[in-house]
Amino acid sequence: MPDTVQMEHISIRTIGRGAPVILIPGLSSPRAAWDDVAPELAKEHSVLLVQVNGFGGGDPRGNLAPGVLDGIVADLHATIVQRRLNQPAIIGHSMGGLVGLMLAARHPTEVGKLMMVDSLPFFAATMAPPGVAITVAMVEPRAAQMRDAVAASYGKAPDPAAAAAQVAGMTLNASYRPRLTEWAMRSDPRVAARAMYEDLTTDIRPELPKVRAPVTVVYAWNDTYPRKEPAEAFFRQQFAGTATIDFKGIGPSAHFVMFDQSAQFQQVAGEFLAR
Repeated sequence: MPDTVQMEHISIRTIGRGAPVILIPGLSSPRAAWDDVAPELAKEHSVLLVQVNGFGGGDPRGNLAPGVLDGIVADLHATIVQRRLNQPAIIGHSMGGLVGLMLAARHPTEVGKLMMVDSLPFFAATMAPPGVAITVAMVEPRAAQMRDAVAASYGKAPDPAAAAAQVAGMTLNASYRPRLTEWAMRSDPRVAARAMYEDLTTDIRPELPKVRAPVTVVYAWNDTYPRKEPAEAFFRQQFAGTATIDFKGIGPSAHFVMFDQSAQFQQVAGEFLAR
């Protein structure tokens, strides 16, 4: 089997040997988002590193049409079936966590366990004012505006300053910010726009009772925002109805938890996989 397999919505590079674990990066992130994590996991696991087509400078293929997230789920499910992976563990960051949750809800017998890293079943819930139960219908007009604005940048030279400003708050570790800026600039804006729109308008909360796999939710906290106690309360509320779930706060960190607290993240990931 070749090290990298190209599919319609994703490509998968496999390293290591052992029980399978699938690593899914977030919006506009290539598989390199797991560079600090994958080598250690590969000592005891077969690590399948996912990259969404159109991120990391790749050919968008099927991701120029609607249904990007559903397409990623379909490609992952096909991989599990075709390779006869026995209930693999899945670790997904941000949008990648949502994809993993969709897979676990819609193919509940195929997923062994799921770790969602700073990820939610309905990301737009973070945009709701306190006390407001936001819905897809409420957020869709704003999500469409954001989608169209990002897509309109296709064919134009990327603006390094704008990209740097976009990612500045995603990590507390300044040494990683140039890497995030590069990823943002290399991502195909047509794919990023469509994936962002689908991420904002996908609400998996009604499907949470279908998830059989144990779920671990890793959330970021820091001394400014979000603070640990309110963050955990918020995440617990969003995952209500999940049968088997555990919450792990890692901080101080921002959205890219695995960059800001690498040792803590490796420990939590190791404990997750050992269960």
